[in-house]
Amino acid sequence: MSALTPADSADAKAAILGRIRSALRDVPREERPEDVEVTREYADSHVSGDAGAVVDLFVERVEDYRATVTRVTEAEAPAEIARILADKGIQSLVVPPAFPEVLLAGYQGSRLSDDPPLTPAELDASDGVITLAARGIALTGTIVLDAGPGQGRRALSLVPDLHLCVVRASQVAADVPPALRALTPDRPTTFISGPSATSDIELDRVEGVHGPRTLAVVLISD
Repeated sequence: MSALTPADSADAKAAILGRIRSALRDVPREERPEDVEVTREYADSHVSGDAGAVVDLFVERVEDYRATVTRVTEAEAPAEIARILADKGIQSLVVPPAFPEVLLAGYQGSRLSDDPPLTPAELDASDGVITLAARGIALTGTIVLDAGPGQGRRALSLVPDLHLCVVRASQVAADVPPALRALTPDRPTTFISGPSATSDIELDRVEGVHGPRTLAVVLISD
């Protein structure tokens, strides 16, 4: 395929500008963009059903990404967290500031506090990290972190090989718009859909390239 010449580019530009002028021909010259209200009548959510159905969809979509989801009650959570960490062979766990101590009551390994912040080498040498979450999104199977209490800074969910994330059922929104409205816009936000993964030109999937190789979710019913 031959490259575009300067003349071709000029013709394309003229055509685009001509279409813009044609579309705006009935707009008064003194009119400003803010003078016209833009209606946004799109659907707020593409998910139907009650809260239970929304949580069920969240579990299904998270597992589609090759993450694991363990559904527990509040009372069962500490024992299940300890079991998951033991099964994964976690002996050195990064724990962000303000993570609830009660959830780690059964964990027997060592804990690495991120206060003061751990170095990249220390994070890399750890076995995994455990965090809370800000929100979950059912339609996309996404977990949202915003560096709030018990979540820590973004690096904690990117460097260790295992990320164990604790999500409450009440935090799961049906779709992206309601989830975004529930977030604080000036906080650093991370969207996580499954463990880190990429594929080469032959579509061979490789996990753990830009983040944790394993994502495990403990979903606590409210």
